Amino acid sequence: MSVLQRCTLMLVLMLGSVGVAAPGSAATVRPRPMSIAHARTLPLGSVVTVSGTATTPSGWLESSSFDKGFGLQDHSAGIYVSTAVDPNIVPRDRVRVTGQLRESYGLLILVPADPTQVKVGGTGPAIRPVRLATGAVGEASEGRLVYVVATITQAPASDLPYGYKFLVDDGTGELTIFVSIQPDIDLSQLTVGKTVKITGFGSQFDTHYEIIPRFPSDIAILAS
Repeated sequence: MSVLQRCTLMLVLMLGSVGVAAPGSAATVRPRPMSIAHARTLPLGSVVTVSGTATTPSGWLESSSFDKGFGLQDHSAGIYVSTAVDPNIVPRDRVRVTGQLRESYGLLILVPADPTQVKVGGTGPAIRPVRLATGAVGEASEGRLVYVVATITQAPASDLPYGYKFLVDDGTGELTIFVSIQPDIDLSQLTVGKTVKITGFGSQFDTHYEIIPRFPSDIAILAS
């Protein structure tokens, strides 16, 4: 073996021992998460990585969304993550997601290409719902955990097979409350004139904004 051949062999061995990728191979790079607020400003079709705390159980909206999605929120904003396979997520799970930004009937959503792009790791910080006026629920609150205190102006009506909906107003404008089938929420006591506290995921359907409760406890009757 010539001196040149020995030197070449030693170089290859040294590179291999320190884990340097061979020429022409691509090293695996883990995308760095961006804030959800920044992701929301990007064009539809963009592929982004975000990290945050789950604010809803996965699949709680299935009767309407036809998926196993969940709400995700960080310090800056929130977003709906649409997944075909149930990732078995519960509120306060810490979740990292890579996916493509899309729109579903006006709602901005994040769609992972496959289940491996949804990674659950530990418990995230508690996300406290922010109180809003009924007339203030809009684009800025989309994807966030929010609540309103208002009077029922239209009793629950069937929107099956998707769910049920009713209207509330605190004097600043009527707001739609949409209730999917999965949480099994009893709406029989919700009559016109009652004051209620509604907590849920800030959403949008076509041209109107709405709140979508997650659990029976997200709807509380305060007074008649």
